Amino acid sequence: MAKTYSIADCPVAKTLDLIGERWTILLLRDLLLHGPRRFQDFQDSLTGVAPNTLSARLKSLEDNALVRRQLYNERPPRLEYVLTEKGKSLGPIVRSLRDWGVKHLSDKPTQRK
Repeated sequence: MAKTYSIADCPVAKTLDLIGERWTILLLRDLLLHGPRRFQDFQDSLTGVAPNTLSARLKSLEDNALVRRQLYNERPPRLEYVLTEKGKSLGPIVRSLRDWGVKHLSDKPTQRK
């Protein structure tokens, strides 16, 4: 069962329910940076993600209308994942996470307590 963050009507918790699972924000990052991507593109980019986990995360993004599958009428068939407008609207959040990481985590040793 997936962890949920929802607390009543808290928009932050509800957003984390959509994008807070491992790998999900990185899938969005790749789509924002590179545009439409194929399944193999994600596997190449996200070292260590299992194919079944990748499939589940992409399905969840699709079910929540953040991503749509684009099937091209070619031989062999080509399927790409594309951000929807709703998915693109997460761009400022992903950029803010990047900026925070650059400011607070870059070139610093990992701190463990």
